[in-house]
Formats: sequence, structure tokens, C-alpha cells
Amino acid sequence: MYVRALADTGALLAYLDAADRWHERCRLTFGQFRLPLTTSTAVLTELFHLVGDSPREMDITWKFVRSGALTVAPISDRDLPDIEALMRKYHERPMDYADATLVHLAQRESLSTVFTIDHDDFETYRVGGRKRLRIFPSR
Repeated sequence: MYVRALADTGALLAYLDAADRWHERCRLTFGQFRLPLTTSTAVLTELFHLVGDSPREMDITWKFVRSGALTVAPISDRDLPDIEALMRKYHERPMDYADATLVHLAQRESLSTVFTIDHDDFETYRVGGRKRLRIFPSR
């Protein structure tokens, strides 16, 4: 069964980096998703920041991003009040902007699954105030 899902930074980085301790779980989990995974420009910003200056790693990341495995959902001015409200609601975590865009996209795009290794945060977040996100891969 292939599921539609959101893609978070850490899981994408682990999927691309064979040396990452989460790599094998992310690689196996990735095959369960219906592509493309939905993400935001904020997630891509984090991803490329963490990839760093290595031309080889940047090339691998760009090849993946442009492969059709991801779609970047637009965030417009109209979305910003909802994203701000999420960040204020979860200020004690705190919720960063990239996570807020994903939770907002879950609500807006009717997605309930997230590809992330950030279990602590995403187990706390709720879509529409009540609904838990399904997190893959499991711990």
C-alpha cells in the first residue's frame, strides 16, 4: 500500500546519506510512499544548509530533489497567519518554521502521514487541533 506523505528535513537527509544511522530505515520506508512526497521550501532550505558545501553531496541532493520524488507545495501570504498561529501554539517546544509549514500543509492538503525522524516534535503536533500525524519510519 502506497501512502501520500509529507517530507521533513531529517528523513530526507538520512535517506540521502548512507552513513546516517537512520539511513536504512528511511530507505526501506521511502518505498512505501506514493511519490511525489509533499514538502515546503523551508524544508529544502534546511536540507541544503545541512548538506553543506560539498559539491558531491549538493549534486546528490539536487538530483534527488529534481527526480520527481518531491513536490514543493507553495506557501503564500494567505498561509502565513495559520503558520504563525501554529508556531505560537507550540512555542514551548519550540516549533520551527519548517515544521510549521509541514503541519499547515497537512491540514491544507489533507495529508496525515509524515516522513520524519523528528518523532518527539511530530508526535506532539496536531492537525486541525486534534488529529495526530502518522510518522514513518518508526523509532
